[in-house]
Amino acid sequence: MLQRGLNWVATTLVGVFGFAWVGVVVFAAVDAPAWARVGQASFGACLAGWALYKAGLLLRRTEPRFVARHRRIRA
Repeated sequence: MLQRGLNWVATTLVGVFGFAWVGVVVFAAVDAPAWARVGQASFGACLAGWALYKAGLLLRRTEPRFVARHRRIRA
């Protein structure tokens, strides 16, 4: 249970960091060239997208279904 909570904390931190990264690039880095801002914004979007992906995985059912090992055991 502790591991699952830590996974949620790490995923949340990465998502917030990605969102903050995009905010800094868009609003604070006005002197940077456009290609650098686009690259940095895409990096922040990748971080936020990864966090959303991992949150989706964490919301799924974690217990695997029973799988029969051979024919005589029926699931």
